[in-house]
Amino acid sequence: MADVEVKLPPLGDDAPDEATLSFFFVAEGDSVKEGDDFCEMVTDKATFNVPSPVTGKVKKHCVKEDDVVKVGGALAIVEVP
Repeated sequence: MADVEVKLPPLGDDAPDEATLSFFFVAEGDSVKEGDDFCEMVTDKATFNVPSPVTGKVKKHCVKEDDVVKVGGALAIVEVP
């Protein structure tokens, strides 16, 4: 088994370099599939979902609701087979 960090992806050329975590769609211990909605993020201009980059089991959330995360910052750790 390997651990993969789910990170906040780039938000675009005109977007800010950070976003606030609204909520997770998956809890620690839940299984997730690649492409499933992982969490909802909010900026001053948009609300968007971050998809899971891998299939596996959510091992740990690295941030909590209302935390501000920089682009490239870890949101969670997923254990993949």
